[in-house]
Amino acid sequence: MGGINTGDTAFVLICAALVALMTPGLAFFYGGLVRRKNFLAIMMQSFISMGVVTTIWVFFGYSLAFSGDIGGIFGNLHWALLTGVAQLPGPWAPNIPAEAHFVYQEMFAIITPALITGAFADRVKFKSYLWFLVLWSILVYIPFVHWIWGGGWLAQHGVLDFAGGLVVHVSAGFAALASVFVVGKRRFGKGERGMPHNIAFVALGTGLLWFGWFGFNAGSALAANGIAAQAFVNTDIAGSIAMCTWLGITWWKDGKPSLVGALTGAVAGLACVTPCAGYIPTWAAFVVGLTAGSVCYFAVVFKDMMKWDDALDVWACHGVGGLLGTILLGVFALKSVNPHGADGLIAGNWTFFGWQVLATVVVAAYAFVATFLILKLINAFGSIRVPDTMELQGLDDGEFGEAAYNLI
Repeated sequence: MGGINTGDTAFVLICAALVALMTPGLAFFYGGLVRRKNFLAIMMQSFISMGVVTTIWVFFGYSLAFSGDIGGIFGNLHWALLTGVAQLPGPWAPNIPAEAHFVYQEMFAIITPALITGAFADRVKFKSYLWFLVLWSILVYIPFVHWIWGGGWLAQHGVLDFAGGLVVHVSAGFAALASVFVVGKRRFGKGERGMPHNIAFVALGTGLLWFGWFGFNAGSALAANGIAAQAFVNTDIAGSIAMCTWLGITWWKDGKPSLVGALTGAVAGLACVTPCAGYIPTWAAFVVGLTAGSVCYFAVVFKDMMKWDDALDVWACHGVGGLLGTILLGVFALKSVNPHGADGLIAGNWTFFGWQVLATVVVAAYAFVATFLILKLINAFGSIRVPDTMELQGLDDGEFGEAAYNLI
């Protein structure tokens, strides 16, 4: 029977709340990794995305992403200010109210630019970040959503992305890499090191992210069904295997286990499985986790060799993880798992695999170049970085006049 399904609606709304929780989780994850003097600044960069991006999404973002199609690049403004987005079923999910689809997608739009902040942590003006948040959401994120999820040109060529490997992780990861080259390296005071100031907060943030990720991936089925269950199980497996893989490598290399290493590996595995969670069989999730935990780790090593100051390894975990997951989707996808998906390379479908690879190149290149130009534009109207004295002082006190720890 057609029409709204109350069970599916409840499921999607709960998943939207789980994804909303991921942004505060990211704030704690990143906040624990930075130096104490910049803890509140990076938390603010995550939380403010909830306000700014929601405003964009309501006014025109959702409409440009999902309403109509103009040349495969953008939608139109027919749903601006949520005109026509109501309690009735919508075209993208006829089993739930259009408003449920709107709010679920809104949570993805919020966390994606917030992911980028880990790359330029400790050194960007809050005012500059606000400009970046607005411009990047409009010029990068919204087009990607339309290209892949909103019926745009990549979707028209059969490209798949179950829950955001391309739209969220590749876009944020390669935007993060571009920011490294524009913003420049962090400055450290005498004897100061860029070590995590509170690993307990990193663990708390990881737990919230992992919890929310089940809504991120399973909820992308947009129904309480077997595909949602498959995505849930695959997400759990890939994150767990990647965590163990990263832990094993760092333990062997450093001679001791690392909690930060294990937590970072889990995040890499969760990012990697995101594009393929609802399209691949259970056994393939083990391969995804193993690949993510090893390749993303060596991406961090490569980044360090190149001396790229991606402070919190956004490119290595999210950019490389999302890229790997999108390609592995092209390998392991099976219609027997999800009839709305495709058969991948293991079923002899070279065309689908080729388009998945091409999509990673297009999205990564566009995100990198567009982000580079956006940051250059912002920099042309005033330095994107805080002054050196404020950077050494710390952004919490220098920009906000607040302290995370008032030790009296």
